[in-house]
This record gives sequence, C-alpha cells and structure tokens, in this order.
Amino acid sequence: MRKVQSYLLGRWQEGQGEGVAVRDAATGEVLGYVSAEGLPLEEAVAWGREVGGRALLALGFPERGRRLRALAQYLSERKEELYRLYATTGGTRRDAWYDVDGGIGVLFAYSSLARNLPEGNLLPEEENLLLAKDASFQGRHLLGPKGGITLQINAFNFPVWGLLEKFAPAFLAGVPTLAKAATPTAHVAEALVRLMLESGLLPEGSLQFVAGSLGKALDALDHRDSVYFTGSKATADRLRRHPAFLEGGALFNGETDSLNAALLGLEAGAEELERLAEEIAQELTIKTGQRCTAIRRVFAPEERLSPLLEAVRARLEALRLGDPREEGVDLGPLASREQKEEVEAAVAALLEAGARVHWRHPGRDDGAFFPPTLLLAEDPGKPALHQVEAFGPVATFFPYRTPQEALRLVRLGGGMLVATVATPDPEEARFWLQGLAGEVGRLHVLNRRNAHASTGHGSPLPRLLHGGPGRAGGGEELGGMLAVRRHLARLALQADPLTLQALTGEYAKGAEKPAALHPFRKYFEDLEVGETLRTHRRTLTEADIALFAHLSWDHFYAHTDEIAARQSLFGRRVAHGYFVLSAAAGLFVDPAPGPVLANYGLEGLRFTEPVGAGDTLEVQLTVRRKRPRDEKTGVVEWAAEVRNQEGKTVASYTLLTLVARRG
Repeated sequence: MRKVQSYLLGRWQEGQGEGVAVRDAATGEVLGYVSAEGLPLEEAVAWGREVGGRALLALGFPERGRRLRALAQYLSERKEELYRLYATTGGTRRDAWYDVDGGIGVLFAYSSLARNLPEGNLLPEEENLLLAKDASFQGRHLLGPKGGITLQINAFNFPVWGLLEKFAPAFLAGVPTLAKAATPTAHVAEALVRLMLESGLLPEGSLQFVAGSLGKALDALDHRDSVYFTGSKATADRLRRHPAFLEGGALFNGETDSLNAALLGLEAGAEELERLAEEIAQELTIKTGQRCTAIRRVFAPEERLSPLLEAVRARLEALRLGDPREEGVDLGPLASREQKEEVEAAVAALLEAGARVHWRHPGRDDGAFFPPTLLLAEDPGKPALHQVEAFGPVATFFPYRTPQEALRLVRLGGGMLVATVATPDPEEARFWLQGLAGEVGRLHVLNRRNAHASTGHGSPLPRLLHGGPGRAGGGEELGGMLAVRRHLARLALQADPLTLQALTGEYAKGAEKPAALHPFRKYFEDLEVGETLRTHRRTLTEADIALFAHLSWDHFYAHTDEIAARQSLFGRRVAHGYFVLSAAAGLFVDPAPGPVLANYGLEGLRFTEPVGAGDTLEVQLTVRRKRPRDEKTGVVEWAAEVRNQEGKTVASYTLLTLVARRG
C-alpha cells in the first residue's frame, strides 16, 4: 500500500515507518498511509526561507499576481481529478464544489488585488510625513519582506480550500509556504500540490508540503516566520505555548472551531423565518456540518422557536444519506470514524448539560455516518450548553424572551467566527452589531431584501475577514489586503526625499526632477517617478466665470450673485471649483495624439483657496506613482497642484491616466 508523499527540499519524499492509515470515509477501505518520520522538516524551513524567499522576491507583486491567476486557470482545467478523489472523504459533489472551486476562487480574488500593487516588494502606507520645514527630512510607514516562511497547519475538512486560502495571500506577499495536511484528507491535499507544482508557475521553494506530523519544524521558526493554524481550540492553545512564539517571536494566527450562532430577530417576518431555516439546514448539510463556520447554536423568540424548528426539520427530513458516489445521495458520512466518535461524545455532553433530542434524521448511522440532529435546550442559561461543540450535522436551539437575554446567551459561546441575525429592521441590526462587535469576526444580516443574493452564513469570502475573537482563535485569515499585510513587516522609514522616493517608488515632495520633454509625450516605461512639469500661466476673467456658469448650468450664488457673494465667507464672486480643474487641464495637457490614452480618474480633490477674476493660475504636475495594468497599458498617477500668483495652492488632487506601453 502506497504512502502519501511529502514535497520537501525540491523533491517528493516518503516518511519512514508504517504510518497512519487513510481510509475511505464511506467504505472504510484503506487508501494509503501517512508518515513524516525521518523527513528533513527543520531543513525545509531554512530551505524555504533561502531558496523560496529569494525566488519569490525576484518577481514582485504584479508578477506574483499574474501567476496566481494562471495557477487558478490551470487548476480549473484539471479540477475533475480532485473531484474524483473528494468522494473518498465523504463529500458529495456539492461539497467538493465548495472546497475545490472555492479554493480556486480565492486564487482569482488575490490575483486581482495585485493590479493595484506597485512593482517590487515594498508596500507604502499612508502619506509621507514631513519631519523638517524644508522637506529635506521625511518619514513614511512601509510594509516589506520579513525574510521568513509561513507554516500552514490545515484542518481535515477543507483539504483544497484550506490550503489555497492560506497560500494565496502569502504568495502574493512574497512569503514561501510549508503546508501541513491533516491526515484523514492528506491524499487530496497531496493531489492538489502535485497539480500546483506541475503547472510550472511556482518558483522553486515557494511551496513545500508535508503529510504527517511536524516533528521539529516549529523549533526552526523565529521572528521572521508565521504559523497559520486551522483546527481545534485545544490544539491551538497547546501550540501557542511553544517557545517559537513565546521566545522566538514567530507569529501565531489561529482560526479555531467556534460555537457560531444564528438569531431570529423580534422584528423578523415570516420570510425571514423561512430564509433562516433554509440557512440552518444548509449549514447542517454542506460538508455534513463539518465546517468551522457552521451554525451550532440557534436563538429564537419563545413563541417562534417551534415554527423555526419545524421549518428546519422539513428541509432535512427528505435528505438521503449514503455513499456520495451513489446517484441521488444528498449527504455523505463524516470524514472518519474517529470524527464520528468525537461528535457522539459532544452530543452526549450536551444532553448531559440539559438539552434533549428534538428530531433525528432516520437515515443510516453505520460506519462514519451521523444523521442530522436537532437538539432543544429549553433552559438556555446553563453555561455547558454554550461550551461544547459537536463538529457535525448537529445544532442546538434556544428560546429567548428579550434581546438583552439573547445577547447574554450568545456571549456565553466565548467568541465566534460568524453569526447570522435574521431581521429586516436596521435598528434591531444596530443592537446586534454593537452587542456582538467584540464577540464575532463576521456578522451576517439576513432579510427579505438580500436573501436572494446572500453568499450565506458559512461561506468566508476572500475579500472579507475570516477569523474571530476568543474561542474562534483570535486570528485573521483572508480579508483581501488585510491578509497580505499580515505576512509583511511594518516599519517606519526616515530619509531625505530623494532616497525615500527611490525606495518606495512613490513621489516625495522635494525630489522633483524637471521634465525635459512634455511627459504626455512619453510611454509608460519612460516616465520616471518625480518627473515634474511646470506649466505656463493663465489669468482668469469675469467672462471665464460667466461663461462656465452658462455652460455648466451651475448658477450657485457665490459664482453669479455679486451682492450675495460679497456677504459670503469669500467676500467676492469666485470661480467654480470645476472651472479651476478645467483650466488646470488646459494648462498641462499636450493636445496632440501620443502615449497618454485616457483620463482614468481623479482622487483626493481638495479646493484650498478661493479663486476669482484677476487671479493667475499655474500647475505643477508630477509623476506620483505608476503601475502596469496589462501588456499594453499602465496606470500613471500624477500629483497635480494648482497655484495662484502668490504661490498658494488653490487645488490639489491625484490624476490617473491610462498610458500606452512600448511595443
């Protein structure tokens, strides 16, 4: 019988010894064995830092984003291989869709983020801070490479999505990954990693993989490294005490199973009740309830608890349990018999604490099968009911009398990844938002207005935070750029403007370089950050203001009523702000056809001084930063500063243009 292999130091390897058996969840057949005994895990940490780190940083943000997109496309074309394997984990095709296609979707999402990132590996934050009156000394916060690796410790329930949702932000940040698979589904994770490596898109050392225990890998970590863990709270608490975190300074990011809640609001109507019932039934069905975000506790007003229970039961009782490879099967087994034993023990503990079985699906319960079960806790205040999680198709229902009582009960869970509140009333939603802000990582408001479009209670999205406080682990996964930034080191850089501009790739005041040729005559590659055009001047007249009012239909009194304007804060008639913008464009635009293709947008506009007839304007236009958009075009950001005859800035903004690339 073959062993699930690990990929370390640039080659596939097998661990020593017999290992732990991986079994088909539905049939119990042994599929292979997992062992990491004797594998060079400490060496893999150092090799990832040196080889993988160097290779990734040679690419820069945009290229790494392009490779993520290409990898997503590559996996999309070959995902049927993963679908075939998925049935051995107990998952239906719908379950596989959530895991496989969901993971590929994360790659696409993070690849799109790279379009707005600069070349290179430094990510400037905020704006430059002037530390001297003459601007010769400035400071800025930056995010840069840590020089370490990220060690993934993945859970059994999502062998594809779990790996990819951690890998994508790390790869985009330029951080190598060492991924550890959970034993029951390690064979699926191995197949995924083989496909990723076969794509040829990943630089050497950027992804390593271990099936089996970590051995001494944690001992090799230091302040440059991070561990991203998904799993049980008990394991997370044990890992946090490792010297790598307490003494070595490595980052520990925990995402642990939590007692997520769903609440039917007092203002919820019949449609909200039905939609929430559908949501609860779905959470008990997808992955057979084996999701860290699944609904574990349900709270409803006393008089509406029974209708909600019956609505959930009605959606579950028609489900067919069986081998997911059989036609017509809706629900497969748990991932292993060991998982079933844990769920049985948790249900027994909940019954001991005072819950009772309200309904249990009559389907099969042999092997690793566990039928969907609805528990009812009529005395909801017992703390033990809010401390035990059955990691399967089990939910406990609680009545409440007032929102304050419900809030107290929900808080007994000690922190959640996600909670759903079903209400159409914004004020009721405000109560829950304020009350649960410190208890939950994501709050999902469900009502008649959004139910048709909602992505659901249990589906983390790449652009939104996945994590939660307290029992949920206290970590942050996903979240778009939040996740990318978490992999980088934040530092304050202090320097002269020329050095600051050269290092950040963004314009620093005082580092201007006069343009020898009008910058609109230059291709994207030829433009330099800091390149500056000083325009000729234009004196505004009464006729300019009157004509612009006529053209724009903007007859605001400050522009057209002499008496009212004198009595205003301006003390005279002033030009329209948008006329100042238009006049500025007339000063800096080169009208002939050239590499500048279009105005792409305008950001951060401020009018800082009034402008009237007799004032003279000029513009300073500076290349602020640039980023490639595709093979043919790039986006150039220009710092535009409009000044009057006294040298005062009357308007400032960032202009974005689409500029052609050479060739």
